[in-house]
Amino acid sequence: MAPVKVVLAGAQGHGRHHLGVLRLLADRGLVELAGVCDLRPVEVDFGAPLQSPDLGDLIAKTGAEVTVICTPIDTHADLAVTALHAGSHVLLEKPPAASPEAHRRIAAAVAETGLACQVGFQSLGSAAVPALRELIASGALGRVRGIGGAGAWERPSAYFTRSPWSGRRRLNGVDVVDGALTNPFAHAVATALALVDSPIAEIETELYHAHPIESDDTSCVRVRLADGLVITIAVTLLAPERHEPYLVVHGDRGRATLVYTEDRLKVELADGSVTTTVHDRTGLLENLIDHVRTGAELLVPLSRTETFTQVLDAVRLAPEPLPIPERHQLVRRDEAGAVVGRILPGVVELTDRSAAELALYSELGAPWTGVELLVAGRAVAAYDWRPDLPVTDSPRPYLHRVRTLGGVEVTQVRPEDHVHHLGVGVAISDLGGANFWGGRTYVKDQGPTWLDNHGTQRHLAFTRLDDGGFAEQLEWTGPGGPLVREERTVTARPVGDAWALDFAFTLTNLTAAPLEIHSSATKGRAGAGYGGFFWRAPGTSAARTTLPGGEQAVHGSRNPWVAMSGTTPEGRDWTLVFVQADGDPWFVRVEEYPGVGQALAWDTPLVLDTTLTRRVVTVVADGRLTEEEVSALAADMRL
Repeated sequence: MAPVKVVLAGAQGHGRHHLGVLRLLADRGLVELAGVCDLRPVEVDFGAPLQSPDLGDLIAKTGAEVTVICTPIDTHADLAVTALHAGSHVLLEKPPAASPEAHRRIAAAVAETGLACQVGFQSLGSAAVPALRELIASGALGRVRGIGGAGAWERPSAYFTRSPWSGRRRLNGVDVVDGALTNPFAHAVATALALVDSPIAEIETELYHAHPIESDDTSCVRVRLADGLVITIAVTLLAPERHEPYLVVHGDRGRATLVYTEDRLKVELADGSVTTTVHDRTGLLENLIDHVRTGAELLVPLSRTETFTQVLDAVRLAPEPLPIPERHQLVRRDEAGAVVGRILPGVVELTDRSAAELALYSELGAPWTGVELLVAGRAVAAYDWRPDLPVTDSPRPYLHRVRTLGGVEVTQVRPEDHVHHLGVGVAISDLGGANFWGGRTYVKDQGPTWLDNHGTQRHLAFTRLDDGGFAEQLEWTGPGGPLVREERTVTARPVGDAWALDFAFTLTNLTAAPLEIHSSATKGRAGAGYGGFFWRAPGTSAARTTLPGGEQAVHGSRNPWVAMSGTTPEGRDWTLVFVQADGDPWFVRVEEYPGVGQALAWDTPLVLDTTLTRRVVTVVADGRLTEEEVSALAADMRL
């Protein structure tokens, strides 16, 4: 047969790899490189390809039967559709498209033209993949509960400046979705998905970056399938050296590990037997040529990558990647002091643990996954934005390990007396009938009652602020669906020998009708008007006092400030000064437990028509301050 005429679109960067493959196939008489489409002239030392930046025109002039597309991700859809409508089959570099909409455009062109589009997930050309699928289906591994994946490579700083789209989530308003999960380790995701047949039910992402880029250089994803199986992939480009990526299938009678870059499959069964096999791999361009010539089945047709595009879209729509503080990194510099690379100590072991435990980085306790508040470079609080809590706690993000500049901890989380008290946050006992406080709900004429009405505050997105704090978007969802959207802003600043936590939030009604905010007090429990900003102080502290006056004086008062002091079991004193300008009554407990908060609905319901905004500034100080000192501090807050 005559060689198949091929056009290569994109001959720079990874396109050089395709030039190498084309040379080998040309030497075997399988292909003829008929054209090269690039914005710049390309030197090619085999054949005499026609060159043009116009792909459609180039295909028409060369009569190319196959087009290889290796261009920026955001151009894939346009160029694939152009090639297909010009009469050329397509080998499309991964990822196939930057969004499901773009993926569907390519699929429509495939259907309209009847031509083939093969996606360049090389790992799916390995015979190890069907061998592992057969092993799973045979039941040899028993019931499979999940698939874990790990990948750890090193990439210099120059990797993220090699092209305008490198390290970008979007470019000139167009989605690019470059990142560790969707580009260099896209094969890990695609190969894991190729081992299963169940549709995707849910996708969780955690994206981080150490390099000064938009996208993720360290990230993980958990895909829950409709049949209950879980896929977790954890990857990084901050390893000290390259580690071959792998997938591990966890069954109750054994496990199988596929090093997909080496086509090596290791099977370990419960009886102690271990077998390792290395499988053959078929090149995807060669397979596409066989399809064109003989009708051979495509190994990676576009339709086989739909679930991968679902995962990519979850990454595209995920909150912006969180920066990894430089104190957690090893930064490599050249002689001139310029940064040439970054290493994240311990990250290789974390990727391995993720694959073994099917856990996300935050669940493994990686120190750089948390959000910390700093004052003068000193950590004074941590923020748990993905708490793993029972539904009866009304799960919600919260500040914890809040401490004075002297290191005295002044918060408590899940104390025995009230396990649903969570450090510092926003909690409302009854918002539109949903319990966002946790624990039992007070029912009129009945008392505290366990109801199936607990809500969840779900983190949506973070924005880092220049002063080191953060703005967060959350959605408050009750049993019946979303009720409010919250915009939360949290910052920390020094105040003399102390520091101040500035906590503001705005609730926006998402329903079509007004929402009522109730407290236990509005239902008949006198004095229990709690709901809003709430600070749970440590119950282990003794000699607890309040200002101005005792608990009976400050509880329910509308003073612009209240203060609470205590003494730790080690004999160290602390003082918290709460300041607000919204006029809400204060909810204060001292004897039963130490806690201070707002009472949005002190004795009557508060109606939320559209939005509600509140702000509380808390001075965190060492020592036991006098009323005069507290009053002066409160005046300095100037809310």
